[in-house]
Amino acid sequence: MRRFIILALVIILFALSLVIGAISIHDLTRTLLIQSRLPRTLSILISGMSLSTAGAIMQLLTSNRFVTPATGSTTEWAKLGMLICIIWIPQATIASKTLIALLFGFLGSLSFLAIIQHIRLKERTLVPLIGIIYGNIVAATATFIGYQYDLIQSIQSWTQGNFALILKGRYEVLYLSIPCLLIAVLYANQFTVISMGKEISHSLGVRYKTTLYIGLMIVSSISALVLVTVGVIPFVGLAIPNIVTLFWGESLEKNIVTIALGGGLFLLFCDIISRTLIHPFEIPISVTASIAGCLLFILVLVQRSRHEA
Repeated sequence: MRRFIILALVIILFALSLVIGAISIHDLTRTLLIQSRLPRTLSILISGMSLSTAGAIMQLLTSNRFVTPATGSTTEWAKLGMLICIIWIPQATIASKTLIALLFGFLGSLSFLAIIQHIRLKERTLVPLIGIIYGNIVAATATFIGYQYDLIQSIQSWTQGNFALILKGRYEVLYLSIPCLLIAVLYANQFTVISMGKEISHSLGVRYKTTLYIGLMIVSSISALVLVTVGVIPFVGLAIPNIVTLFWGESLEKNIVTIALGGGLFLLFCDIISRTLIHPFEIPISVTASIAGCLLFILVLVQRSRHEA
């Protein structure tokens, strides 16, 4: 039932997003709708669904509800990969940038997992803290390289997610997130199993390393695709999976559709707020997503503390 309610809300906000903008609905032409409004709204929906799913997978792979591609250094490594691609291959296509960002994100995520597996941590909050510190080191390296090659403006543009420039022909690479979502649905139960540890995984017949690599590949692919297309959008992968698991349990197999729809709903809502607060001007969606996601996550922490008390 909850899925149908969320799906209905997604459809309503999707339709609303199509008619909101600097040009009123009365002056909206078919060309503008097809070339600009529809691509933008589709990219928002796909990005939200993908980021929330990637966050849920990352949390299971690390057995920690506070780890996401952003707090697990995946995003920072992907940005470094994009920067190196621009330096080495100035005429690189979007496909080339995405591939290199994906590879860097995958290897960076592997290195992060290796770090936390070799450190005995008593507090679960230390895991994302290590990820943030590790990511900041990578970000500092990228900034240094950016200054060396006069590309600092490019790096700064990636840090703010913005759908304002999304047009037909500039967002279709995001469609590659859809196969990632389908694979995530197929492996949802196995991701839940490996979050319990290697021994339990092996006893239940789940290949721990293979499943781990598949999960990291999905997370890295989604992070790279969204980064290359619209930039960094915070809190979607942190707040939405935590809200869903708080109310409906830890099983990703049961919740993955709800998590994906919730991510799309959240980002559509943030986009509408971004375009209406100072209409006809627009606030970058990364700003509204940060504020709304932060408030939601605080609510999650309060609810979890009440449940544990």
